[in-house]
Amino acid sequence: MFRNGGSHGRLLLAGLKIKNLNLLDAWRPQQDIDNPLLSQAFAGNLFRRVGSTKTESDNDANVRLQLIAPRIGHDQSFCIVGSSNALGGWNPEHCFIMSDEQYPIWQAKFRLEAEDCEYKYGIYDNTTKRLLEWEDGENRYFSMNGRHKIDMLIKTDLKFNYTLSNWKGAGMAIPVFSIRTNNSWGVGEFSDIKLLIDWAVKTGLKLVQILPINDTVATHTWTDSYPYAAISVFALHPIYLHPPKVGLLEDKVENQKYLEEAARLNELPQIDYEAVMKLKSAYYKKVYDQDNRRFLNDPAFQVFFEQNKEWLRPYAAFSRLRDLHKTPDFTQWGEHAHYRKDRIDKLTDPAGADFDHYAVHYFIQYHLHRQMMEAADYAREKGVVLKGDLPIGIYRNSVDAWMEPHLYNMDKQAGAPPDDYAISGQNWGFPTYNWEEMARDGYHWWRQRLAKMATYFDAYRIDHILGFFRIWEIPWHSVEGLMGTFNPAIPIYRSELSAYGLFFDYDRYCRPYIREYMLDELFGEDIREVARTYLNKGEHDFYYLKEAFDTQRKVEEHIALLMNADADKERLMKIKYGLFTLIGNVLLLEDPTTNGEGFHPRIALHFTYSFKELDDASKAALDKIYIHYYYQRQEHFWRDKAMVKLPAIIEATNMLVCGEDLGMVPECVPGVMDELGILNLEIQRMPKGTSAEFGHPGHTKYLSVVSPSCHDMSTIRGWWEEDKNRTQRFYNNLLGHHGAAPQFCEPWVSREMVLQHLHSPAMWAIFPIQDLVAMDEKLRVQNPFGERINEPSNPKHYWRFRFHISMEDLLSKDDFNIVLRDLIRLTGREG
Repeated sequence: MFRNGGSHGRLLLAGLKIKNLNLLDAWRPQQDIDNPLLSQAFAGNLFRRVGSTKTESDNDANVRLQLIAPRIGHDQSFCIVGSSNALGGWNPEHCFIMSDEQYPIWQAKFRLEAEDCEYKYGIYDNTTKRLLEWEDGENRYFSMNGRHKIDMLIKTDLKFNYTLSNWKGAGMAIPVFSIRTNNSWGVGEFSDIKLLIDWAVKTGLKLVQILPINDTVATHTWTDSYPYAAISVFALHPIYLHPPKVGLLEDKVENQKYLEEAARLNELPQIDYEAVMKLKSAYYKKVYDQDNRRFLNDPAFQVFFEQNKEWLRPYAAFSRLRDLHKTPDFTQWGEHAHYRKDRIDKLTDPAGADFDHYAVHYFIQYHLHRQMMEAADYAREKGVVLKGDLPIGIYRNSVDAWMEPHLYNMDKQAGAPPDDYAISGQNWGFPTYNWEEMARDGYHWWRQRLAKMATYFDAYRIDHILGFFRIWEIPWHSVEGLMGTFNPAIPIYRSELSAYGLFFDYDRYCRPYIREYMLDELFGEDIREVARTYLNKGEHDFYYLKEAFDTQRKVEEHIALLMNADADKERLMKIKYGLFTLIGNVLLLEDPTTNGEGFHPRIALHFTYSFKELDDASKAALDKIYIHYYYQRQEHFWRDKAMVKLPAIIEATNMLVCGEDLGMVPECVPGVMDELGILNLEIQRMPKGTSAEFGHPGHTKYLSVVSPSCHDMSTIRGWWEEDKNRTQRFYNNLLGHHGAAPQFCEPWVSREMVLQHLHSPAMWAIFPIQDLVAMDEKLRVQNPFGERINEPSNPKHYWRFRFHISMEDLLSKDDFNIVLRDLIRLTGREG
């Protein structure tokens, strides 16, 4: 399959009164490294034109030259100089200035008689009125000979041949909730993004990356702090609203009490999620009760409602029903367990007695939209790209799952296979996507979702892009990620197992293999109780799990019942995870769609008790099966699946697309991402496609994002102190220093690591804000381990990190800001 790259393959014929048209077009390769420059991030922001360069209309013109070229200075234009008198006769002083009215397509219209014409494009300074530089390469050419019957010749050239190097920029990453300002209410807010943009402008940063900002309010507890479990992929999170901008309470004494509590919460070193939500929710409802009639009659709100009612009414109903039933689990909502539009329309009828309980959510979403839109517009005005985050999954108890459960596999869970950061894999709990069902309407849900994102963002990161090739799918009865399989995947069939020399024994390979010495190692002094409560004794020293405890979920629920105030929690957790190990002590997982004929090798099976007890021949056969299955068998299959889904998704908008391609990366992934113009992610401590322990930013390709860390990892400083032996190897081999590594990651070490990334050939170098201030002894926080945002191995992690410096204070740190700007300028990343 061949794809024309870029998004500007349109033909502009408006106003042309012609009969005979000759087109000389060009094919834009899908993998052209300049294609991302046509995205909204560049053409619509960094290079955007303010006011058009217009040329005088030539009604007698019979030639139109078009140049597709977004990259040019704001006070510059493209021009043409050529051999024809109409193009200046090679005299730079008579160059033909092109029009940018259709930017990023530049146009020049003129008349030529039957003649050959050579020409070059150039860059023209609109201020000094002179040609600054010629493009590189040979002269371009076209001929009018033989075209005397043609009314118009339109020739399109793909791009300007720059003499300068590839465009490169630098950015920073911080979750909105982590931003600290003097006036926010205990958590970062949409309004605070403007100060972040000011700091980016001051330091030369061209991009600000944030985490997902959708509403995650499910339980009204701190567990809702997890930003990847949105109850709606369209609604924004109420925590990010700045209350005073919504309106002030008429009772000034009461208003002051709210301000005082907000100030107290704002001084805390970390976010008190529950206290902030309680304070803000109460305030919103009071302002709504005070101003609801005026608000509902506001024409601006009415326009917003009409544009968003398809998702807004169900979201408001979901939020109200969640609170009425005290659970987001819609299966427990009685008559509303299954979404029906007619019932929701009745619930949210403006004439209904409970209408205000629904309309208050309209009120909050309207103001959230206004405040986020204000931040987005400000970023575009200042020439800073806002980069959003597209979670791979949806929350199981969400509006989306309630409205269209057929789009998801509700009996499955998405996650990730084991890696160095989560040895038991990850179970995110999200249902997996029913891609076949989504394809029926041309991925309408995805296109709507991305169109909403594009109102606020010019670029986005696809979280776990590997999931578009294959997702790690975990059965509902499992708690850990170890018992998952890739979906889609081609199973290994019985006949193939025999061909590899493996004598198939269902009980030996597919059921938990449990012997007495394993119990002793896992449970120690609790062995007798465990054996009596959870196991049945078989022949010799073999055991079998009782039916009541033969899945991880059954064990999890049982142990949870025992966890009372007097329980020995540490002992119970040891028993739980020991039983999890026994349940996962299998080698092959049966494929439920093949009537017992197909199987999937269990991930990391080499580390199981079961594998270690096999004879050498069986180990060798199973090892070959494992390698073939995970590293060869699926590659073309997964590529084909991705090339159906990803194009439909990325073509929904013109945002710049970046993919988070970390983890167990199939060989087909880089090629697909290159072909579709998706930037990949390179993290120094997680090199891909190599046996090296660390990656070097200088070895990355252009269409990529390099970063020393991300929100799922410790910061540079935290990582430095985690493993002294590893740090020593990094210090000697990557930083090139002799002798012993410093005990702590001193500012000069942080600076060297940042500089490595800034010098990279990658299009973007993006840094967590913690890693940037680590270069300054006065600005860095004392405890580096308090800077980590997330622990992927902990599904109950509390997302409450707050940056220790206010943006107002950071903006005033001229010494540091000048140093950072100089580093960005000296490494060619000013953009």
